[in-house]
Amino acid sequence: MSMDEPKPDGAGNAGKWKPVLGLSDDPVGLVEGTDWREWAGKTVPGTVFDQPEPEELIELTVIVPARNEEDCLSACLESLVSQSEEIFALGKDWELLVVDDHSTDRTAEIARGFAGVRVIEAGKLEKGWTGKTSAIWKAAKQARGRWLLFTDADTMHEPGDLRRAIHEAVRHKVGMLSYSPRQATSGLAQRSLMPLVFSELSLAYPPAKVSDPNTRIAAANGQFLLVEREAYRRLGGHASVADRVLEDVELAVLAKRRKVGLRFRYADDALAARMYRSTTAMIEGWTKNLALLFDNTLVLSLWRALDIFLLFGLPLLAVWLWNARFAAHSLQWLGAGWVLALLWVRTLVRFYARVAKSNFPFVDCALAPLGLPLFVILLYRSWFQHRILKQVSWKGRTYPG
Repeated sequence: MSMDEPKPDGAGNAGKWKPVLGLSDDPVGLVEGTDWREWAGKTVPGTVFDQPEPEELIELTVIVPARNEEDCLSACLESLVSQSEEIFALGKDWELLVVDDHSTDRTAEIARGFAGVRVIEAGKLEKGWTGKTSAIWKAAKQARGRWLLFTDADTMHEPGDLRRAIHEAVRHKVGMLSYSPRQATSGLAQRSLMPLVFSELSLAYPPAKVSDPNTRIAAANGQFLLVEREAYRRLGGHASVADRVLEDVELAVLAKRRKVGLRFRYADDALAARMYRSTTAMIEGWTKNLALLFDNTLVLSLWRALDIFLLFGLPLLAVWLWNARFAAHSLQWLGAGWVLALLWVRTLVRFYARVAKSNFPFVDCALAPLGLPLFVILLYRSWFQHRILKQVSWKGRTYPG
């Protein structure tokens, strides 16, 4: 299937879309460079909040869902709170909400230790919701911002990135802006695997095409997802993706379909994130996500298994042929060895050209071949969990696959 014609149910096989609030999904009339509100003004406004709008809106609401994040939340909140200044004061011009999603560690205590941060309890997890979408939705219904920023507890924001992001969204006339952060890694497993995953993501979801309103390719990163208030209402909020494991990508698909304007880019200038703090968490996380991100994880796993053979098997075969140079027909064997050596060099160049698209440091990209076996295993594991077992686990909860 061409990436320009994604499945009608969104990324991968995420599920069937349900109509939300009678909003139109007709692909009509948004020209690149046009303010999305000009198109939106032709439709009925969305009404997704179950309480009256606040009397006075402020500029921004930042929402951080947090479940057992005591080892990273402090750095995240420090990077956010420090952006308060006279012309952009926390508590006056913007607000910061942390949603404690039934944490059993010091997450809530840490959040309450920051002046200006409001902590909200996630409440009971209702059937048909994931923990993250439920937590975000509870906070979103209380938000007072003209813009809503959903960001994860494992992010670290560069000074000024909140205001710059709003300006960027306004400048490009979009209702949704998402950044792919600079990824921080540690340990051999993370440093060799993560460039492989992100290089595949860059090929499946090229930012230029994601940001082009004339293509149907859609993607977003929940580590930084900025949405204009009315755009969020028109999407149906997180209630429209309540049961989605990849709620960020699903919201992006809705943004494309409902023409609110979407911009997506790699943003090492804005923030960094450390997605996984252990190999176990990384395995669980990518098992949850890979089958939803890529159309056919089995086929992709076979291609990456071929990479293993070509990168590690061809040199061994070439050496074996060269060692036969004194045997019968030695010239033919020697020539075959050089052919295999040249094929290996070509494979190596193409492999690293692809991995370089991950935007990871040079050393991490150089280590990427060592991560291929784990990548193949995770692709198969994710396919098995979603297609055969039809369930995935994340942070102590099990969701339908």
